[in-house]
Amino acid sequence: MGVIAEYGNILIILAVIFGFFMAWGVGANDVANAMGTSVGAKALTVKQAICIAMVFEFAGAYLAGGEVTATIRKGIIDPALLTDTPHYLVYGMLASLLAAATWLLIASHNGWPVSTTHSIVGAIVGFAAVGLGVDAVSWGKVGKIAASWVVSPLMAGTISFLLFLSVQTFILRAENPFKQAKKIIPFYMFYVGFMIAMVTLMKGLKHLGFKIDLGFGNAFFNNMPVAAAVGLVVAVFGIFIMAKIKEDKSINPGFRFANVERIFAVLMVFTACSMAFAHGSNDVANAIGPLAAVVSVVQSGGMIGAKAGLPWWILLLGGGGIVVGLATYGFKVMATIGKKITELTPSRGFAAELGAATTVVVASGTGLPISTTHTLVGAVLGVGIARGIGALNMRVIGSILVSWLVTLPAGAALSILFFFILKGVFGA
Repeated sequence: MGVIAEYGNILIILAVIFGFFMAWGVGANDVANAMGTSVGAKALTVKQAICIAMVFEFAGAYLAGGEVTATIRKGIIDPALLTDTPHYLVYGMLASLLAAATWLLIASHNGWPVSTTHSIVGAIVGFAAVGLGVDAVSWGKVGKIAASWVVSPLMAGTISFLLFLSVQTFILRAENPFKQAKKIIPFYMFYVGFMIAMVTLMKGLKHLGFKIDLGFGNAFFNNMPVAAAVGLVVAVFGIFIMAKIKEDKSINPGFRFANVERIFAVLMVFTACSMAFAHGSNDVANAIGPLAAVVSVVQSGGMIGAKAGLPWWILLLGGGGIVVGLATYGFKVMATIGKKITELTPSRGFAAELGAATTVVVASGTGLPISTTHTLVGAVLGVGIARGIGALNMRVIGSILVSWLVTLPAGAALSILFFFILKGVFGA
């Protein structure tokens, strides 16, 4: 208690700095994943992607980032274990933020798309195992999170593979691909509207307390009719937009599908905006959850609750950090996702983005543990495989897989180091 009373203001200042650093890492790495497909497919330029992400990621983080967050992410440790030593929770959250952010900086510098959730989870596991004891960690929950290494990319890759196969079958192999695209794409647009609405309702607006109850007893089924209505609106809007796109045979005459790709490029702008909003609302908690925990413990004089309130300025800090991270350092991971794994066109990028969105929706409805990053990488892989294994850059894929395996232990090791440094500086 004495540590918190004596150093409370300094600890909050450190939490703000480390929290912003972590939010910066989320922007530099995770947000770049979400926008990389659109940039790689040339549906958006890097500048356009950054501008869109700035608006929609910030809006998602600030408007739907949540008024309340779990004190300890993912329920990995029980806050009750720290009742007698609340300063250990403060040290642990500070160490976890700094450790996860440091690892994200290293990964982003190398262009590795890693999971921000796994980074913070690994960091919390590290401090808990050393500071409280190995038995304090809920290893079952850690195991479920680790299972997402396989579940996320496999599911997203399969869905994206099937989606791109359908694009090939129904549009690209048709006698007149442009004419056929105008007939078929409204159905894809309905699917896009439906899935993105489901992502936003399941992962975003739930934080605002926005809840739809149609009596089905399950959030997934309650949200479906609303998402279907949104899909219908998007499809009608899509038909209106497509009516204005005329075939221009002077555009890239050597490429038979140039005009078809123009239509898919329009689709990708919409998916990019919506995914950025849903991502900002969901993953900002990786940065602001531990920050909120520190502020709550210090301001209450050492009281630890299972939930911590989120003052408006913490959400503002998280949203701002995400935007700065993407704008200053996101280009490296964008290049990996968009260009280095496999060559993307708007139709391939569309299939990848929609496959990832579908995976997020299914996971939200069924409680499957997934990683947004692994989902997007898996989706891009699925699209690449649809063109043949030779379309994939196996060296880049190998380095990504290694970075995934290293993320959790790297976060844990760094967190242990920083935890002991903080104990040494402020006292045990």
